[in-house]
Amino acid sequence: MWERFSYYGMRALLVLYMTKAIKDGGMGMNDKVASSIYGLYTAAVYLASLPGGWLADRLLGAQNAVWYGGIIIAAGHFTMVIPRPETFFLGLVLVVVGTGLLKPNISAIVGGLYPEGGTRRDAGFTVFYMGINLGAFLGPFICGTLGENVNWHYGFGAAGIGMVLGLLQYRLSLHHLGEAGRSPGHPDRLGGAGRSVLVLLAAAAAVFVGLCMTGFVRINPVAVARLTTWFIGSVAVLYFVFIFLAGRLEPVERNRVIVILVLFVAAALFWAGFEQAGSSLNLFAERFTNRSLPGTSWLIPASWFQSIGPVFVITLAPVVAAIWVRLARRNLDPSIPAKFGIGLLLLAAGFLVMVGASVFVARGDKVMPTWLTMTYLIHTFGELCLSPVGLSSVTKLAPRRLVGQMMGIWFLASSMGNLIAGLVAGEFKVDTLSAWPGMYLQIVLMPAVAGLLLLVFAKPIKKLMGGVK
Repeated sequence: MWERFSYYGMRALLVLYMTKAIKDGGMGMNDKVASSIYGLYTAAVYLASLPGGWLADRLLGAQNAVWYGGIIIAAGHFTMVIPRPETFFLGLVLVVVGTGLLKPNISAIVGGLYPEGGTRRDAGFTVFYMGINLGAFLGPFICGTLGENVNWHYGFGAAGIGMVLGLLQYRLSLHHLGEAGRSPGHPDRLGGAGRSVLVLLAAAAAVFVGLCMTGFVRINPVAVARLTTWFIGSVAVLYFVFIFLAGRLEPVERNRVIVILVLFVAAALFWAGFEQAGSSLNLFAERFTNRSLPGTSWLIPASWFQSIGPVFVITLAPVVAAIWVRLARRNLDPSIPAKFGIGLLLLAAGFLVMVGASVFVARGDKVMPTWLTMTYLIHTFGELCLSPVGLSSVTKLAPRRLVGQMMGIWFLASSMGNLIAGLVAGEFKVDTLSAWPGMYLQIVLMPAVAGLLLLVFAKPIKKLMGGVK
């Protein structure tokens, strides 16, 4: 809860702070650059989970990885309290590194608490999931209020305080975890040479970051975001080509990997739209939404809208779960590809609402908060159809010897989606408001077509799954 409080609290401020004029305490960036940096940052969090999980597995153990990751996250937030561009970017790097250590390993600890599996593990993850969304709800409220109404850097500092509170709680209750994640699951067999290589790679990364901070190396965020998107896509394509050609797959395994590839593309497309929440939709809330409270001169902070999604997740997750259970009793439970298709169609429907809102904005009007609220509501239903079954489907479909690799590739889908989201958000320029309805309509079309294709071909795809449900 506290880690998500710090992450989502700071995340809600990022684009708003970067685009705010320097005279108002911001960084004075244009929307395109700010959205690209936002996309790179959120994508890097997912990418960092891959080495973070490896380090815990081989060297640190999950408990230590979570502890050190939390310390690095807090250090990152407190670094951002210092009002300088260098410290802002250094803070983002630290948060990425710390989250990469914490994010995958805290989930592993929860799973390790219930080695017997079954309903107790499900209940444990339910409590864990509620904590995540409670933190994601509280963070934008507290950090957003401080950042927008008092001082941006106070908001970043509040995120750091939340992480420190989480660390204190973690340390005081560590004895309850027992052996779950206490030691590495696959102790390092690289020896001294392997450890030296890791140290050299870390040192090289630190030197590169230092050169960027001091201005010796200048980076174009938009160009880097585009190149990184192509790079991640190329890595995914090459991996699947390699698996199909040299993975020694049985016919059933080959068919299931084809399904994973289809779901990978669908997930990347979904997150490319869904993650507009922290970028273009965040700016829409700030600039084009009527946020005044009737009878007062006070404006609702734009970052508060980032709390709407978690509230809907907390309240609607049991409803959606009950619907699936009821349908399953009647043998009507949608297959995994059908659920992905429904999720994409709901994503498209949410942006169809934004088409209507942007028509009013293009006329020079501000719109009521109900437009964004309705978009977030529909997107939450889409998330609940797609996200919970995504990771589970990979563990079921991947060949046993390739589960770890496939999970890493699955994280790449989220990472690529976040990068694309940042690039797309940068195209919504305030001097071309008349083009916004058409741009939102383009965002509607791609997930709508993909969702319909998944529904149409759900039965053939389900056959490829070889009995996996």
